[in-house]
Amino acid sequence: MITDEFLLHLPKTDLHLHLDGSIRVATLLELAHEYHVDLPAGTESGLREKVFKDSYKDLGEYLVGFKYMTAVLQTESALSRVAYELARDNQDEGVRYMEVRFAPQLHVHQHLSCEHVLKAVNNGLSRARDEFNAKEVVRSGAEPPFAYGILVCALRMFPKGASEYYDQMLEVHKHSDSKAVYALASLELARAAVQVRDESHLPIVGFDLAGQEAGYPAVDHREAFAYAHKHFLKKTVHAGEAFGPESIFQAITDLYADRIGHGTHLFDPDMIQDPAIEDREGFVADLAQFIADRRITLEICLTSNLQTHPDLTDLSQHSYSKMAGARLSTTFCTDNRTISNTTVTGELRKAIDSLGLSSKDVKNSIIYGFKRSFYPGTYLQKRQYVRQIINYYHEIEQQFAVDGV
Repeated sequence: MITDEFLLHLPKTDLHLHLDGSIRVATLLELAHEYHVDLPAGTESGLREKVFKDSYKDLGEYLVGFKYMTAVLQTESALSRVAYELARDNQDEGVRYMEVRFAPQLHVHQHLSCEHVLKAVNNGLSRARDEFNAKEVVRSGAEPPFAYGILVCALRMFPKGASEYYDQMLEVHKHSDSKAVYALASLELARAAVQVRDESHLPIVGFDLAGQEAGYPAVDHREAFAYAHKHFLKKTVHAGEAFGPESIFQAITDLYADRIGHGTHLFDPDMIQDPAIEDREGFVADLAQFIADRRITLEICLTSNLQTHPDLTDLSQHSYSKMAGARLSTTFCTDNRTISNTTVTGELRKAIDSLGLSSKDVKNSIIYGFKRSFYPGTYLQKRQYVRQIINYYHEIEQQFAVDGV
């Protein structure tokens, strides 16, 4: 039997984790008071009732919480605090490696540059890391250390009012096609991320594309991802979450994606819209085969998928079973700890209970997370770290008498 206590003690990763979707509700209330941000409720229970729910009627309702969270993350101190608390929350449930993603340009304004935003988030994460790794059990080598990476998110599109930076972009280029403006913002972010990584030596390990898929194809951001690719910045792309296999195909071929965020509709040939693709079943089979062969890992977020897909009424209907059947590399992630009211441990519990994961499946998923992470070190350092994780995992299995075979 796979117990909750066993899952809690396992070393885990979270590779798909949005900073602005994972603020402690109590912290949100404090920051809103400090920065005079109006919230729909003044208590934690009130916010959980009105905003941060266990279930949502649609994607629009799910996204409501982000505007409040982004609104309070407009200073270096707020960004640093939230990053620190997020790392501590992950450490408390056994997460030993996490990749925090967010769109820095949502926080850029006349008093806060992209560099300042990235440094503020890193300050919070590094403080939590250093505190954890100062423990005797870690220093002695008895337990593996905590590590993290930062992923920067470009947005497929942004409405007016999203941030001061985006509003300025829209105004300066008001006579340009809007999609060209979105693409330019992505390219600016890629350049800034590489510059800050190289000059300030921050663990900025990857470049992401998030936002509305339908109507805003990944290919529009090809130049930004080509820049990231040529400067050795790894790539993960939100794809196949609200659009079909074509979106995943673009992410892999046009944006050089090393991992895919969600990939929920990978096996849905009926969602293919390109009339040039006549053999839809064959296209899906070839795409899945390519993903499997290249070990392109899919970042699975069960709870948020259930909350944002009205057609997904039960997790037993999730496409994970097909992914597992095709022997794809998958790892379970939270997406948004607060908005989805979940943890990595909770996601694993759901996978076991609803999808029938065995102890071997759990182990494979967790180890894939470490192996396919964008670990901010050399290849040899990463191999050593993964080996330490695997050894520690075996110790936990023995402690709880769980058969890992």
